[in-house]
Amino acid sequence: MRTTHLLYLHGFRSSPQSVKAQKMAAAVQQKHPAVHWWCPQLPPSPHAAMQLVLDGMAGWPQEAGFESLAVVGSSLGGFYATAVAERYGCKAVVLNPAVEPARDLSGYIGEQTAWHNAEERFFFEPRFVDELHALQAGPLKAPENYLAVIAKGDEVLDWREMTARYAGAQIRLVEGGDHALSDFDLHLPAILDFLDLAPEPRHTAQKPA
Repeated sequence: MRTTHLLYLHGFRSSPQSVKAQKMAAAVQQKHPAVHWWCPQLPPSPHAAMQLVLDGMAGWPQEAGFESLAVVGSSLGGFYATAVAERYGCKAVVLNPAVEPARDLSGYIGEQTAWHNAEERFFFEPRFVDELHALQAGPLKAPENYLAVIAKGDEVLDWREMTARYAGAQIRLVEGGDHALSDFDLHLPAILDFLDLAPEPRHTAQKPA
């Protein structure tokens, strides 16, 4: 079944204004305007972020067992995307996904600045680490549902840990690269192909009465 509803989840300190989110949004709008696109601003609390996502997806089609849904997530958003995909059994694309964010973000407790707006600040609370632990999904139930784009040159996350987490999935392992996937344009065609987005509906001319 073609994907009709697509969710994009940004990373830690990021936003829907991220380069990858904007490029994905533009590609969907230009090539697949019939697809429902949603890229919410996620709150700092992992529990609140997941609740926002689940509430927002509540009205999405379920007749085919969520097979027409898909999610894309970057970094911490990849961790969230995995939780969503494991819950619904839908397709997921993860971009340099966080594997153990409870461990990695425990050193970021305190005031943080938003990546795309230095004047916007938020507080990463100690309880958020426990919330990340609670969202940790177990082994992937259906690795074939995943496409993982992983850069060996990621300066934030360990590519070996990422590839081990998504063993059995379709993996695009990038020689070099960086955490932001600055070469995202090179991977976008493969991502769109994997997502199998619904085409624009054809408009048939009405026959004269």
